[in-house]
Amino acid sequence: MRFDPANLKKLNWSTMKKWIVRAIIFGGGGGFVLGAIAFTYAYVTVGIPDANAFVNSQSTIIEYADGTEIGRLGSENRQIVKLANIPINVRRAVLAAEDANFYNESAVSPTGLIRAVLSNVTTAGGGSGGSTITQQYAKTAFLSSERTITRKIKELVIAIKLGQQMSKDQILENYLNTIWFGRGSYGVQTASQVFFGTTVDHLSISQAAVLASILNSPGYYDPANGPASEKRLQERWKYVITNMEKHGWITHAQATNAKFPTIKPRVRSGALAGPKGYVISWVVNELGKLGFTEAQLQTGGYVIKTTLEKNAQEAAVNAVDKKLPAKLPDNLRVGLVSIRPGTGEIVAMYGGRDYLVSQLNNATQSVTQAGSTFKPFALVAALEQGIPISSVWNGASPKVFDDAGKVYPVYNYNSEQFGNVDLVFATAHSINTIFVPLGIKAGPDKIVDVARRAGIPTSVALMPTPSISLGVASPHVIDVASAYATFAANGIYAKPFIVKEVLGNNQGVLYESRIEAQQVFQPDVMADLDVALQAVTSYGTAASAGATIGRPSAGKTGTTTDNASAWFNGYTPQLATSVALFKDDATQSLNGLGGVPSVTGGTFPASIWAVYMKAALKDLPKENFPTPANIGGSDPVNMVDAVPTLDPSLAPPLSKTKKKK
Repeated sequence: MRFDPANLKKLNWSTMKKWIVRAIIFGGGGGFVLGAIAFTYAYVTVGIPDANAFVNSQSTIIEYADGTEIGRLGSENRQIVKLANIPINVRRAVLAAEDANFYNESAVSPTGLIRAVLSNVTTAGGGSGGSTITQQYAKTAFLSSERTITRKIKELVIAIKLGQQMSKDQILENYLNTIWFGRGSYGVQTASQVFFGTTVDHLSISQAAVLASILNSPGYYDPANGPASEKRLQERWKYVITNMEKHGWITHAQATNAKFPTIKPRVRSGALAGPKGYVISWVVNELGKLGFTEAQLQTGGYVIKTTLEKNAQEAAVNAVDKKLPAKLPDNLRVGLVSIRPGTGEIVAMYGGRDYLVSQLNNATQSVTQAGSTFKPFALVAALEQGIPISSVWNGASPKVFDDAGKVYPVYNYNSEQFGNVDLVFATAHSINTIFVPLGIKAGPDKIVDVARRAGIPTSVALMPTPSISLGVASPHVIDVASAYATFAANGIYAKPFIVKEVLGNNQGVLYESRIEAQQVFQPDVMADLDVALQAVTSYGTAASAGATIGRPSAGKTGTTTDNASAWFNGYTPQLATSVALFKDDATQSLNGLGGVPSVTGGTFPASIWAVYMKAALKDLPKENFPTPANIGGSDPVNMVDAVPTLDPSLAPPLSKTKKKK
C-alpha cells in the first residue's frame, strides 16, 4: 500500500502517538537504548543556569583591531517586572500566540513533539515547531539557537527540571522577562516601551496581541522591516485575537472591536549616538551579509573583531570636528573612508555626526556626484594605450566637442585659461578642457572599464560618454576610497571589508575574513599615475593638504556643478582616504559654508583629509612612491590637435553651463 501524507489527516492523535512510540521502540532497536542512556546521562549532568545572568552575559562586543571595545549589542535593554504587574490580557495574548495549554500541560508536550515531527515530515522539513513555553524559555535563556540533537536534549532536560522545580507562574514570569522582541529589547516591559512608548501595565488588548505576535519571529514580523513584514504581523495579530476569543479570554465584542494599533517607528538606542553609531550599524550590516541575524548578535555573546584602528578612527572624528565650522546646516553630509592598500581593510569610517538624528551612512549609503575625482580613470585609460603623461594638450576654455551628433561644450573651473601643458600640469590644476579630449582619445568605454577594475561597483551607473572624465556619476565614498586604494597598492584591487573575525561565546572562531585581492593594473601605469597625482598635493589644487601631511602623497580634488559636492581623495603607500561634503539636495551649493565663498575639494575636504592622515600615519615611516616608468617616453608629445573640436562660439554663456574642478 502506497504511503500518502494526506491520509495522516484521517488519523486521530491517539493512534498516531501509538505508531510513533512503537516505531521508536521496535524499529529503533539499539538506537532507542543508546538514546535513553544519553538522555539519562544528560538529565544527571545538565543543570539549570542562573536565568538573571543570561542576557547581561550574552551581549556581543564589537572591538577595534587592537582589541579595544567600540561598543556592545544587546546589553542593558532589559527590565524585570513581576508577573503580578503584567496584566492578565498580556499574559493571555502570549499564551494564545505560543502555548494556549501552558497551565494544563507538562513541561514537555509529547503531543507537541509528535505534531512537530509529522509537520516536518509532510513538509520536507518546513513544518512547525512543537515547543511548550517552558521549552522556549529553556532554549532562550540557557541555550543557543543551533539545531542539533545535543541542544534539543539539553532543552528537554532543562525544561523537565524547570517544570519540577518552578511553578507555572514562575516560568511564565521568567519567560516574559527574557524573551527577545527585536529592536534591541528583551522582555515584555522593554518591548512595551520600544513598540508603544508605554509600560506593560498600560497595554491595550490590541497592543498586547501585537507583542505576542512579534515575539515568534521579531525580524519576520517587525513592521519597520517593510510592508511585507507589516502584512504578516497583521495576519498573525488577527490569529492571536481570534485565539483569545476561542479560549474565552476576551469576549466576542472585544475581538470584533479590536483595531490594529499604531506602532512606534524604530528608534535606535543611545549606545548608537554620535559618529560611533554609523560604525556599529555598518558592522551589523556586514555581519548580516555573512549570515548572522540580529537576534543572534543581540544574544549570542559574540566578540566581533573589526579592521578599524582606534587611533585612525578617533583621528577621523577629530579631523571633521576640527576642520568644519561650528555652525553647520542640518542638511550637510560628510563622509570619510580610509582603507589599507592591498588588503582592503577599512581602518576608519565617518558616516555622519549623529546616528540617532539620521541613520543614513554618508560613507557607505549616501551617493553624490564625483566631479573631477574621475579624472585619474581617464589618465589610466590613456596610459594603458601608450599616451604618456609628458604629452602636451591645450587648455583653452571653452571647447566644444561632438557628442554623438550633439554639441557638448566644456569649460574650465571659473573659465580659467591655460595654454599648451603636459598631463602632469593638467592633473595638478584639474583642467577640464584637457581631460575631456583625453578621455575621448582614450575611449569613454575604456574609462568605464578602468573605473570598474579600480573598485567602482556595477551598482554605480557609468555611461561611456565624453562627460565620464568629469565625474557625472554618483558613487559612494567607500567606492572612491577603494579605487584610490587600488592606485596606492600599485594596481592591486582588494575588496573592502570591516569584519575581521567573529568569536563565539566560547571563544571559538565562527568567521574569519580573508583578503580578496588581484592585480588589475600594471605597476608601470600606476607609477606614472602617481607622478601626476603627486603634482596635485605638491603645487596643484590640494597643495595645502600636501604641505600639512609632510610626507609623499598623491590625490585628486573633485568639485561638481555649482559646488554641490566637494571631494578630496588621496593616498600614501600605506593608506588611502576619501572625504566628501554634500547636501541632501544634490542641486544645493556648498558655497558660503563657514564663510567660504567657493567650496571646492581643495578647501574643507582636503583640510579634513590632511589632518586625519597626519594623525593616522604618525607612527609609520615615510615612504616614497615607485620610480616613474615614463610610458611612451619622457619627451613632450604634441597632442594638441588629437581630438577635433567644434567652433567655440557654439558654447552657451558660462553662467548657463556646468562647472567642475
